[in-house]
Amino acid sequence: MKIGFHASHEQFTPGHLLKLVQQAEDAGFKAVLSSDHFHPWSDKQGQSGFAWSWLGAAMQATNLEYGIVNAPGQRYHPAIIAQAVATLDQMFPGRFFLCSGSGQLLNENITGEKWPPKRDRNKRLQESVEVMRRLWQEDGYLNHKGMFTVERAKLFTKPTQIPTVYGAAITEKTAAWLSSWADGMITISKPVEELEKMVKAFRGADGSEKSLALKVQVSYASTREKALDGAWEQWRNNIYPSKLIADIDSPEKFDAMGQNTRKEDMEKHVIIGSDADVFIEKIKKFNEMGFEKIIIHNVNEQQEDYINFFEKEVLPNLQQQ
Repeated sequence: MKIGFHASHEQFTPGHLLKLVQQAEDAGFKAVLSSDHFHPWSDKQGQSGFAWSWLGAAMQATNLEYGIVNAPGQRYHPAIIAQAVATLDQMFPGRFFLCSGSGQLLNENITGEKWPPKRDRNKRLQESVEVMRRLWQEDGYLNHKGMFTVERAKLFTKPTQIPTVYGAAITEKTAAWLSSWADGMITISKPVEELEKMVKAFRGADGSEKSLALKVQVSYASTREKALDGAWEQWRNNIYPSKLIADIDSPEKFDAMGQNTRKEDMEKHVIIGSDADVFIEKIKKFNEMGFEKIIIHNVNEQQEDYINFFEKEVLPNLQQQ
């Protein structure tokens, strides 16, 4: 098991995040997952640094493993993502992993292109990963015509090794589908019974020997009341079904939807607490379910306090590799 720190570019400036990952490494975190947004989820969050620029600096400043959640195919041409990944792996061999998903309109709408239905976005995602793998491995020029076009593309600077590509899944249907082509699955924390269904769907298809990663939303503060307030303030727009939030195109509309969120609604989607045992118990359970990489996202703004707390009270009670 590796416990990771989530670097939320929607919530913090790149400079602040750089300091936070250094603090996280000192605290005993073993990995970092980075979000890749053009817009934040809320005007209250108010940031959207370019994660790919930040990754080079962050990987130089620490010795941690890094990943990014990325949606190739519309805002990014897959050949460009393949080049970006290869460059990072050349500089920092074996320390980068990619999490590929079908994306949200919130970020992809800036191109002005038509937003495809989910079925087409999934097809485009699989094609994108196939093209990226070919560019990482093949020596000749690549041509491709499908959901997007590639003409005479060749990576002259290849990765030292083929990076692990996790497919991002929120539903059981997506989990079963991506198990046939992704190297692993990444999903987000949910009630245990729902996560068990996700794991079963992935393992029961073609993913029996593949890796599982989990992004866990928590909110830690000195009191449970403060932790709940912080989660509601920063993350109340994000608790709705993926079918709904994938098609919302602006932070303002997310904020309008979030006005309907009650504080008690956060309890089902974010682990709220001020006591170490609350987090330790959940993380151990996730690991028992098969999740090897567990990325903790403290959704409130008190990142330094959270890192210090995990360093002293949580991480020493977990067996990491």
